[in-house]
Amino acid sequence: MRVVFFDAYNLIHRARHSTPAYLRDSPDGMIFTFFRSFAALWRTVQPDEAYFVIEGTPRRRLALLPEYKGTRVKAPDDGFIRQKNEIIDLLSSSFPVSVVQHPDYEADDVIAHLVTENAESMPGCELVVVSTDTDFLQLANTPHNFVQYDPIKKKNKELPEFDYVRWKSLRGDSSDNIPGFKGIGDKRAHKLLESESALEKFLDTGDNRAMFERNIELISFHDLKPRSREINYSLAYPDWDNVHRVFTAKSFSSIVKEESWQKFVDSFRFGGN
Repeated sequence: MRVVFFDAYNLIHRARHSTPAYLRDSPDGMIFTFFRSFAALWRTVQPDEAYFVIEGTPRRRLALLPEYKGTRVKAPDDGFIRQKNEIIDLLSSSFPVSVVQHPDYEADDVIAHLVTENAESMPGCELVVVSTDTDFLQLANTPHNFVQYDPIKKKNKELPEFDYVRWKSLRGDSSDNIPGFKGIGDKRAHKLLESESALEKFLDTGDNRAMFERNIELISFHDLKPRSREINYSLAYPDWDNVHRVFTAKSFSSIVKEESWQKFVDSFRFGGN
């Protein structure tokens, strides 16, 4: 049994940046690119059960650090929001994948919750997260049957054997605008983790402990068990007639022509069957 968790926005942004030049001025170029690559990705990971997890608002992290993710620069809207929403709507209504969201938590937190939940309810099942986001590496310290598949490098990421959360809390995370400690990079963070006495001495200096504990809270996945009933799931049921109608209306001729269409539909068989 293989359960696959797709990091939705990670894949959608990947489609945005990998859309061929000749399609970038098309109103639906990103949608076309996404579904072509999603079919190929599905054939690669061959899920028996699949979730496509979208973002909520990271309320707890913003309360801790209002500048959280504040350095991310928004590109000019090239129809991205509309196309993103169309991708999600079509997956929700017509594909054999459950689109999942908690309104008050990030996709990372929801995926971590689902991984842990499935590990507890189905011991021995394969748990695959599809994303380039390194935050998921902290799951290496939990279920033993977890892997992270990198869709760009087309291979599983190497999982750390050290405490990834404490290491990242020391060095910070520039992509999420989480500040690290001055003078601490990858190597010194590793050295501090190797010596509990050295780490304690460092944390007892000034405000280091408070900052370290705040960073742990920002970087660690949040426990969704108390609010798990607020997670929304779409039905994972295919409606290929509707997909064909939408793709035809958008002139995705290379997908909807007879031989290509059957290959596209066959891509979404569970477990490769």
